[in-house]
Amino acid sequence: MEDEGMALEAHHNYEYSVDAEAQTAPAKVVRMVGENKKVLEIGAGPGSITKMLKFHNHCEVTAIEIDPTAIDKLREFCDEIYQCNLNDAGWEKTLEHSGKFDVIVGADVLEHLYTPHNTLVSMRNLIADNGYIVISLPHVGNNAVVASILNADFGYHNFGLLDKTHIRFFGIKNMQNLFENAGYKIVAAEFVVTPPKYTELASHWKSLPSSVRSALSYNPFGDVYQVVIKAVPSAAPCEGLKLINLLVPKYKHGIKNTIKDWLRLLLSPDLYQLIKRLLKK
Repeated sequence: MEDEGMALEAHHNYEYSVDAEAQTAPAKVVRMVGENKKVLEIGAGPGSITKMLKFHNHCEVTAIEIDPTAIDKLREFCDEIYQCNLNDAGWEKTLEHSGKFDVIVGADVLEHLYTPHNTLVSMRNLIADNGYIVISLPHVGNNAVVASILNADFGYHNFGLLDKTHIRFFGIKNMQNLFENAGYKIVAAEFVVTPPKYTELASHWKSLPSSVRSALSYNPFGDVYQVVIKAVPSAAPCEGLKLINLLVPKYKHGIKNTIKDWLRLLLSPDLYQLIKRLLKK
């Protein structure tokens, strides 16, 4: 058990396993990026998605990250790494010798920034012809957050929709405006659907009177937990879409898979694999 014991080492807050076939935001990001691309990943963290882009999608990945502990973990997955703060004006100049990128990825990053609009604008200069960006954002309109407000308890947590490091919040229309005002049009999008009773804020939802829960069930985007967006510069010769016009798929994931998804996010990749092996014994 010596090797398995090593899996219990402390892991970075944003270190998790990604199942390429899952319905989670990281998996949708990986699939939306595509294969054999030259990728820039901003706010790459310890490389949870970077690893999949490198070894599963066979992409050439350059990363931007501010956290030195995350950078240490990133090194084996990246062709280049730059340490800089996305809140700083001119951060994109750090990449002036890296050329253009087929895809720029920002997986649950913009909500951590003071001016996500400025970051999106800066990214436009780094996109190659026919290139695009893939961004995932948490959805503040999930009924679990609404329930928190109705319970007079808009408290922050260590992870999830109300992660204590989130300083920007987006509804569906806000996401649309964010991209369009920054000079993009959205060409594809996928909703990550998680009913409030399966979120980290489930206790708030369950404490509401049944009549209130019933009323909130008419919220068309009440089960949307995250949105994964593919966007191109506004001048690109293709049609854009409106997020508000998209249908939200029915939740079909099941409680068992939901628990597995949460474990993937909360545990280190090694510990997650260890638990899977132990459960099979």
